Amino acid sequence: MTHSTADHSSSPPRVDIPRNYNAAADLIERHLAAGRADKLAYIDDTGSISYGVLAERVNRFASALATLGLEQEHRVMIAMLDTIDWPIAFLGAIRAGVIPIAANTLLTTADYEFMLNDSRARVLFVSEALLPQFAPLLKERAKRLPWLREVVVSGANAQGHLAFKDLLARGQPKVAVAPTLGDDACFWLYSSGSTGTPKGTVHVHSSPILTAELYARPVLGIREDDVVFSAAKLFFAYGLGNALWFPLAVGATTVLMAERPTPQAVFKRLIERKPTIFYGVPTLYAALLASPEFPAREALGLRICTSAGEALPVEIGKRWKEKTGVDILDGIGSTEMLHIFLSNRADALRYGTTGKAVPGYALKLVDEQGNPVEPGELGELLISGPTSAAYYWNNRSKSRATFEGHWTRSGDKYLQDADGYYVYGGRADDMLKVSGIWVSPAEVESALISHEAVLEAAVVGAEDESKLVKPKAFIVLKEGQSAGEALADTLKQHVKDKLAPYKYPRWIEFVGELPKTATGKIQRFKLRS
Repeated sequence: MTHSTADHSSSPPRVDIPRNYNAAADLIERHLAAGRADKLAYIDDTGSISYGVLAERVNRFASALATLGLEQEHRVMIAMLDTIDWPIAFLGAIRAGVIPIAANTLLTTADYEFMLNDSRARVLFVSEALLPQFAPLLKERAKRLPWLREVVVSGANAQGHLAFKDLLARGQPKVAVAPTLGDDACFWLYSSGSTGTPKGTVHVHSSPILTAELYARPVLGIREDDVVFSAAKLFFAYGLGNALWFPLAVGATTVLMAERPTPQAVFKRLIERKPTIFYGVPTLYAALLASPEFPAREALGLRICTSAGEALPVEIGKRWKEKTGVDILDGIGSTEMLHIFLSNRADALRYGTTGKAVPGYALKLVDEQGNPVEPGELGELLISGPTSAAYYWNNRSKSRATFEGHWTRSGDKYLQDADGYYVYGGRADDMLKVSGIWVSPAEVESALISHEAVLEAAVVGAEDESKLVKPKAFIVLKEGQSAGEALADTLKQHVKDKLAPYKYPRWIEFVGELPKTATGKIQRFKLRS
């Protein structure tokens, strides 16, 4: 007899989405109706913008798209740094019924060529600083980018292309909303590529506000008086909710940062802008904690911090709380589910777990045959919720393998403890079978990170002389630590002291950095190869 480990969450807030619905119109016009036109909406490195001016520029952008020959359901790509131009372009396209594709800003020329042609994007919106990555393609546009019709550049020098500011000048301050439906395709996100080739993930108009009403308000606790800062960029599903859907849902103020989130850059915003909500990822929290420049507690204005992307190690959560007085709410979301569906809460936080289901989402753990696992056993996590993507573009086989009726496969392994908290066990394709027993790389990594010398760790399978799979660890040390055989032996023993002996890494390789996606996820497939 098996016992179901399905977790049907508590009753979610009621959210009625009308049949005729446009996500951008809703998230912009609610502030004008509420008298927030003069309230600060966005702050970037060069200036700020109120909700009233944001509404006008979104309208101008939406109406100007017709001058580029764009019609409803045409697709455009946004490869722009996090500046005020980004939400204007993204929301303006959605208001016009044009489908924006948020592109990772750290990709190669080959990646962009694939995505532009896979999506058949008609227009590319690109930051001036990113133009060199596209230059080889644009020199042979007719040959290499047959669908692309126009390039619009955000920045001081458009370098012969149409300038973003000039496009805005073509538009009108008021424009009719495109007649979109809640079930219409609204925007795309390409998966981050932690497991290989990215997939175009199609989301509908009704999903953004649902992520805000199901997670941001009741679980995160975002308020109108919050100032939010997401180190995770807008092109990332996590960052898009953090810095776009959530603050726009409640009328909060958002701080944007164009540069990469180094400790120095993050500390600068935390001190100068005093955000009350900070969104990070485990690797960034580790780097911040390791920095000698970590600011004094009284220099910060934080009340909530969150983490997603990968499981948050216990030690990082505890050390952050000691430094700042603020807990990190660890959660998990995905490109396919748009944002967080499983999370810790401020009033029910347990480090070492990912918390419990967000209201409105149901979870279950299944074995390789699709049967529910026994309580306390690892299984693949499946999610049922209203924000699931519609499908993967031009990838029917992957769509059918991931979206199974009401359920979406996460590819993540979890177990549910006796108190109902979910404990991460790694990616399904990362699991190792050692001596006939399944081993979670995440568990071994967590043990390694708990050692004072270790900054980051990644564990993969490697074959010994008998062709048997055993754990191998790649270690990034903290500044001032010296790699060597003695330390490797110490770390192996450290894992044996914390876990069952067969789980310890047989080999340890010290490296300067781990291969990661731009969203901070470790690319273990590169380590395996």
